[in-house]
Amino acid sequence: MGGKIETHCDLEVYQKAFDAAMRIVELSKAFPREETYALTDQIRRSSRSVCANLAEAGRKRRYEAAFISKLSDSESEAAETQVWLEFAVKCGYLKREDGLILYRVCDEVLETIVGMINHPATWVIGYRGKVTR
Repeated sequence: MGGKIETHCDLEVYQKAFDAAMRIVELSKAFPREETYALTDQIRRSSRSVCANLAEAGRKRRYEAAFISKLSDSESEAAETQVWLEFAVKCGYLKREDGLILYRVCDEVLETIVGMINHPATWVIGYRGKVTR
């Protein structure tokens, strides 16, 4: 990823997670009404939460522990989204191909987040306000 990171919106991982969340919203519109509170709301919430936690992590780059904590929350939400995708496919609410594509996007998001967690110095803002990445 080249260039200066000014906001979470500049992060490729955020953009990828946001696009996946929006695709999930679109596809989940066809889920059965009886799944509104069980599956539909859960998969939408967890996929959106990946993005929200990435945004929070971006605002906490001055504090390594807080930054890692928010990334960890984002990681958990991405994994939860994968579980809901599996349920949606197994229940026949989501085409296997669509579920697999979204699952793989979540894998990519997870891989990036874990990399950020394992190498926080690359992302944390120094005391002089300079972004090291």
